[in-house]
Amino acid sequence: MDINRVPSPCYVLDERLFRDNLSLIRSVKERAGVNIILAFKAFALWKAFPIVREYIPSSTASSLFEARLAYEEMGSPAHTYAPAYSDREFPEIMAYSSHITFNSLSQFHHHYPTVKASGRHISCGLRINPEYSDVETALYNPCAPGSRLGVTADLLGDTLPEGVEGLHFHTLCESSSYDLEKTLSHVEQRFGHLLPRLKWINMGGGHLMTRMGYDVDHLVSMLKNFKSRYPGLEVILEPGSAFAWQTGVLVATVLDIVENHGIRTAILDVSFTCHMPDCLEMPYKPVVRGALEPTPGKPTYRLGGNSCLSGDYMGDWSFDHELKVGERIVFEDMIHYTIVKTTMFNGISHPALALWSADDRLIMWREYTYDDYKSRMS
Repeated sequence: MDINRVPSPCYVLDERLFRDNLSLIRSVKERAGVNIILAFKAFALWKAFPIVREYIPSSTASSLFEARLAYEEMGSPAHTYAPAYSDREFPEIMAYSSHITFNSLSQFHHHYPTVKASGRHISCGLRINPEYSDVETALYNPCAPGSRLGVTADLLGDTLPEGVEGLHFHTLCESSSYDLEKTLSHVEQRFGHLLPRLKWINMGGGHLMTRMGYDVDHLVSMLKNFKSRYPGLEVILEPGSAFAWQTGVLVATVLDIVENHGIRTAILDVSFTCHMPDCLEMPYKPVVRGALEPTPGKPTYRLGGNSCLSGDYMGDWSFDHELKVGERIVFEDMIHYTIVKTTMFNGISHPALALWSADDRLIMWREYTYDDYKSRMS
């Protein structure tokens, strides 16, 4: 990828790397005999969906807008789950969904009569909470004590309400197959007696099978073993990050360099709070191309965003040269989650969206204008 051909700021998806991930995900689906679907909450770059559909035809949604996007741009109804559905939106959600999972028994009992009266077969499920997760960051742990997500075993009891055809759980975040294995043991301990009565089980997202070092063979073997224990039960996985993991970059430019008490900050034409919120939420320090961890004797900088939020910065990185105004800064692995979470706080525009094609062409998908910002306030 020739970074100098890319406008700044811009998210650039590398088609070759993207197809590599899709090929691996499809191979897991076929080898394990499971259904793998794309989670929009991590990757909803719909202009890339024609590429996705060559490998994976279905997706999962967490809102009316995502369900509609699945129906219109993936060309298939969504597997939909949300913590709660409003009466106003629910009929439209049904129109765009093949599966609807409810977060609570009260939500199921409230909305299932509408599903039944529609005359359409929409497969309904319940989200369960196995009360176990390896996720250490509290913001991303769906099984923390008092979690609002999912029905615990003590509330569900020994039977399922009429009309429930599946169970859904989500406990992982950029996790390994061994983390899934531990979660499954808790699911089976608490809910195993219900599984033979179901049509499907959805194991949620967080399966980072495209990460280097992920034990794909172990995942396939474990899923096969699980299926052998529950023949006839469809197994569904809905990773998001795995689809776009390390498939593209965010290109930025140094606008100024300021110094305060010996700390030099390179101010960029991007914003951490607007364009890379996961870095502040998770938190994690992104990889910058050509940069090192702080190294004595090398030019070292804090990287600052261009909003007025005082905490809109990350640091520190060392470079093998003094940074200059106008120099490009490339943040690696910035396609999953970043694009779907961008904001226009402070009136700072979204970065442009582009594809670096397999035949080395830069294809501009979207550039943003004042009208995009203004329309958000109208």
